Amino acid sequence: MTIDFYYVPGSAPCRAVQLAAAQLGVQLNLKHTDLMKGEHLTPEFLKINPQHTVPTMVDGDYALWESRAIITYLASQYGSDDSLYPKDPKKRGLVDQRLYFDIGTLYQRFADYFYPHCFGGAPLDAEKAEKLDQALGFLDTFLASSPWAAGDNITIADCSIVASLTTIEIIGFDLTKHKNVVAYLEKAKTSLKDYEEANNKGTLAFKALVDHLTKK
Repeated sequence: MTIDFYYVPGSAPCRAVQLAAAQLGVQLNLKHTDLMKGEHLTPEFLKINPQHTVPTMVDGDYALWESRAIITYLASQYGSDDSLYPKDPKKRGLVDQRLYFDIGTLYQRFADYFYPHCFGGAPLDAEKAEKLDQALGFLDTFLASSPWAAGDNITIADCSIVASLTTIEIIGFDLTKHKNVVAYLEKAKTSLKDYEEANNKGTLAFKALVDHLTKK
C-alpha cells in the first residue's frame, strides 16, 4: 500500500521521518507541499490534517501528523523486528524520552533561537543561544554513557535527533565543545542508511533558504 508523505525538503521534522523510513525500508510517496503557495491550506489538505502542518502521512485511510508520532507508527507497523523501536518497556521508554527531549528541548530551543531571526529578521538572542547550548550539553551527557541516542544501537530516536542536530550544525552554531555530540553526529552521517538522500539534501535545502532569507 502506498504511504503518501506530505513534506517540505528543508524541514528537520520531515527529514526525521525520511530517515526513519529509510532505516525501516519503508517507501514513502513524497508529496512536496509548497507552504508559500498555501498548498497546506487547501480544502483537500485540511480534510486530511485540520492543523495544516507538515509532515503529514497518509497510510491507506489512516492520516497522522507530528513527526515523532509518525516515526513511532512506522516502526510499530512496519519494523521487521523491534531493534529500531524496542518492545521492552524500559528500552522503549528511553527511546520515547529521547524523542520527547528532541521535540520539547533540543529542537524547540533551536527554533526559539533561530526562527525569529531567519523568518522575522530579529537579532540573534544571546540568552536563547545559551539555552540551546545547554540542550546540546544535555545530549552530550546522554552520549557519554551510550554510543547512540537511546542505547547501544540505532533507534528511531537517532533519526529525529540527527535531523535536528544537522539543522543546528548547518547554520553555523558551534558544537565543538560538546565532543560526544560531534563524534556522534559524524558517526551517524556514515551509519544511517540513505543518509544523503533522506537527510543531507534537505539540510542543504534548508541552508539555501536561510541564506536567501537572511541576505535580503
